[in-house]
Amino acid sequence: MTRPMLPALMLGALLLTGCATSPPSSFYTLTPIPEAAGRSADIDGGALSVGIGPVTFPQFLDRPQIVTRDGSNRLALDEFHRWGGTVQDDFLRVWGENLAHLLGTSRILVFPSEVRMPLDFRVSAEVVAFEGTPDGQAVLKVRWVVMDPYLERALAVREDVYRSPIGRATPSGGSDAVGPSAVADDAHQAVVAAMSRCLGDFSLDVASVLRSLPKPAPPSVTVSPL
Repeated sequence: MTRPMLPALMLGALLLTGCATSPPSSFYTLTPIPEAAGRSADIDGGALSVGIGPVTFPQFLDRPQIVTRDGSNRLALDEFHRWGGTVQDDFLRVWGENLAHLLGTSRILVFPSEVRMPLDFRVSAEVVAFEGTPDGQAVLKVRWVVMDPYLERALAVREDVYRSPIGRATPSGGSDAVGPSAVADDAHQAVVAAMSRCLGDFSLDVASVLRSLPKPAPPSVTVSPL
């Protein structure tokens, strides 16, 4: 074997070794508040009718990877820890589940949607921050507005910040001997769980505001004489 071929062969072996030891990707979803899991038994289909969405996210959050912040201006993205779908769709799905339980209604319409039905309120939101932070917390900062669906006027406008401590990562399976991949999985699970709690607190505030508002009256229809 000639000497010039050795570096190429060594590089190829290193690349193969790296591919063989790459950890598998892990995928995560947000979870609704615990009480919402068995909510179907006490839902009243004739209660409030609420449209939610659209929800907008900053571009740095609207990506497949789980985003955490490891400094005031520095973001950390892990290619092997990703959302099961998109963070925007998951946020809307869980927000809808939470509100259905908290308001006792099955009439939650997620926008954009092809379904058309009369609405009592419509709530849209702009997510400013939704991530883990260096101080061991998850944070959700959101601007949101409740709209009269008939007159397209704002009934309530809010900007709120929610924080939840990120629980300490625990070894998967209860084993003392765990590799870095298992520790990373547990750490990301803790981040997503704290983010879910922030979304739950946001849902509680939205439900409270909706319950306090009088239902907008539909516009009166005048019939022109023939």
